[in-house]
Amino acid sequence: MKRIFTALLFTAATSGAVWAQDIQNNPGSNHGNKFEQLGTILPTSNEQRTASGAPGVKYWQQRADYNIKAELDEKNLQLKGSETITYFNNSPDHLDYIWLQLDENEHSTLNNSNYQSSSGMPRTSTIQNIDRVEGRNGTADNGLGDMITKLTDATGKKLSYTINKTMMRIDLPTPLKPGAQFIFNIDWTYKITDRMTVGGRGGYEYFPEDGNYLFTMTQWYPRLCVYSDFQGWQNHQFTGRGEFALTFGNFRVQLTVPADHVIGATGECVNYSAVLSADKLARYNKAKTSTVPVEIVTLADAKKAEKAPSTAKKTWVFQANNVRDFAWGSSRKFVWDGMNQNVAGKNVMCMSYYGKEAYNLYSKYSTRLVAHTIKSYSKFSINYPYPVAQSVEASNGMEYPMICFNYGRTEKDGTYSEATKNGMIGVIIHEVGHNFFPMIINSDERQWTWMDEGLNSFVEYLTEELWDNKFPSKKGAAYTIVDYMKLNKNELEPVMTNSENIVRFGPNAYSKPATALNILRESIMGRKLFDHAFREYAKRWEFKHPTPADLFRTMEDASGEDLDWFWRGWFYGTDPVDISLDSVKVARGDLKDEYKAQGGGNRMAPRVAAPAVNSFEDISKVRNREDKTIKFQTDIDTATHDFYWKYDRGMASVDTAKFNSLVKAQTPSTFATEPMTAEDKAKYGSKWFYELTFTNKGGLVMPIIVEFTFKDGTKMIDRMPAQVWRLNEKTVTKFYIQDKEVTSIKLDPMRETADIDESNNYWGKLPEPTKFQLFKQKMANGAPVRGQSTGVSPMQAGK
Repeated sequence: MKRIFTALLFTAATSGAVWAQDIQNNPGSNHGNKFEQLGTILPTSNEQRTASGAPGVKYWQQRADYNIKAELDEKNLQLKGSETITYFNNSPDHLDYIWLQLDENEHSTLNNSNYQSSSGMPRTSTIQNIDRVEGRNGTADNGLGDMITKLTDATGKKLSYTINKTMMRIDLPTPLKPGAQFIFNIDWTYKITDRMTVGGRGGYEYFPEDGNYLFTMTQWYPRLCVYSDFQGWQNHQFTGRGEFALTFGNFRVQLTVPADHVIGATGECVNYSAVLSADKLARYNKAKTSTVPVEIVTLADAKKAEKAPSTAKKTWVFQANNVRDFAWGSSRKFVWDGMNQNVAGKNVMCMSYYGKEAYNLYSKYSTRLVAHTIKSYSKFSINYPYPVAQSVEASNGMEYPMICFNYGRTEKDGTYSEATKNGMIGVIIHEVGHNFFPMIINSDERQWTWMDEGLNSFVEYLTEELWDNKFPSKKGAAYTIVDYMKLNKNELEPVMTNSENIVRFGPNAYSKPATALNILRESIMGRKLFDHAFREYAKRWEFKHPTPADLFRTMEDASGEDLDWFWRGWFYGTDPVDISLDSVKVARGDLKDEYKAQGGGNRMAPRVAAPAVNSFEDISKVRNREDKTIKFQTDIDTATHDFYWKYDRGMASVDTAKFNSLVKAQTPSTFATEPMTAEDKAKYGSKWFYELTFTNKGGLVMPIIVEFTFKDGTKMIDRMPAQVWRLNEKTVTKFYIQDKEVTSIKLDPMRETADIDESNNYWGKLPEPTKFQLFKQKMANGAPVRGQSTGVSPMQAGK
């Protein structure tokens, strides 16, 4: 054994001269580059944005106030509007023109963004898809998009303007000086599109069964682009993917709709007494203080309205202050319920709007989820500042200040699959959560989608975990991003990529940054340090316009951690994590045992859906359950219990198919040992010595987490920080002295690092192989609307 020590010491001594050489920034080097600082990549700090990540003493941002009147013509499917906009120039610059967004031009054949992608002729298609392609490729005016009918200044004088695709430039009569404001009036109209066939976030959905419409009015008015200190005018066209960069301001909006419609909108309605009947107004006032949902417009009310549409009209008036946008939903089909949620001493009215098609899911869950979301997000970021938060079921998934549009419909008999239920829970939490990111912490979604979707998906994951410890979150836990990380580099881009240039948009903009932040929280910084720094970021940038550098710098500034290596690898690179346990050298006095490595197995789902719980419990679930201060919402509120809550806990049974099994071949591997001398035996005779060699096969440096299992069944975990790779980014060795014999060694036992190849993470005895079931799927005809339950669900098959 002494010879082993001598060899190790000699290696360390002779390598010291190499380590002492300064070969940083050398692409051919095997060390140092992945730990380079981001100083040459991040923008230079200044008086607007400091090196600490906080707004500077001369930080500024623009403001735009809107006074809008609009009328919904349900018969002709048209929207007409007029608005007065007051634009405040808080910048130090003189402005010769201002830019507006005309996002409805997305649907125009003449004024869309013209971002084309390659396409081929399909082997099979539907008439609807061919119609859609023909509409996009047509050169004639399809009559869609914003029609500007008048543009004047405050005195009524016409203004000159130019429309460039989805944007409009207004040329100012005289330059707008710093500190000055400009008031102008704009009238417009557009044809409302069928959102279910044309696509897009806004439009209408028609219900042929009852002959009624559900309108989601989004990106529906001309609105200011952002003029900022870091890029001037935001000039990315709206392609339908990258979302929005918007200016904060105050809104007063008057909406004229059919008299039997119910409207949910950004802000507070200031004339409920004029648009609601006495009984509905009484129920609304009751809901304002209730801790459980109260139906303001009942299911019976909604069904009655569906059968006898009104020809009269009513005008609803809404006020919203310090918001970046305004959206609304309108329909006579809506059931409407609400309840109160207290956040840091402030009452928030949580409400939901949904048709009979979603009643059995939304009446039970939607408003409770709205309340749970704003409460949980307030814990992890900033206290929710607005007076209302709303969810609208619209076979959709999109967010706006104080309101969002979601999905989740049942079978005609009122039952639903667990996938539909969980999908609805996830989308409501996600879209309500967007109130924080980016509606308040107001990043530029069109440039950096991940600052919106990724950060929000991360806090969505934390919030789902607090809803139900068995909830099967699909993003956030490290192992869920593995399939994406192992793709060919031709299919990957860095997270720091513009929205329109991403091939695999979902995993890149949502899942990967969410996973990265969760790894940072659970496995690198720890919850206490991370949570403090993340809250500091949210506090610094609420109601402001942060950039990635502001997040990166704040997280380091508030935690005392140098994380440049982490941002460099996870956000600027495409390398995956693949840490291999290449060899284990074992030594002791009279070691004779052999250590064998074995294969693993895999698992598929049964024919009748098994409980939708993750097959692997990630470290967040385990820690949350061990933390006795955490109370899960479904344990607190038993009204959230349904068939699937019991099914996931073995309290409800269904008929399931039999499993076939698959056992992989096992390949043994034997390791050499070396005897101890008599002199050392007295001292080290009972010790076990191990030298582990690790290779960074993936390229992304990460902590090395090693779990030892001893012969007596006990375990020990050693955590090496990512900096262990700083002197050699390809290979690391670690020497261990153990008091007991090790029977197996496993890397990343809780799957915390997103390692893409777990087959090289083992040494010794592996777990028994699991089983999987083979079956041939029967393909269903037709495609359901988003979030629609279909087929036979366990709820229907339940005993």
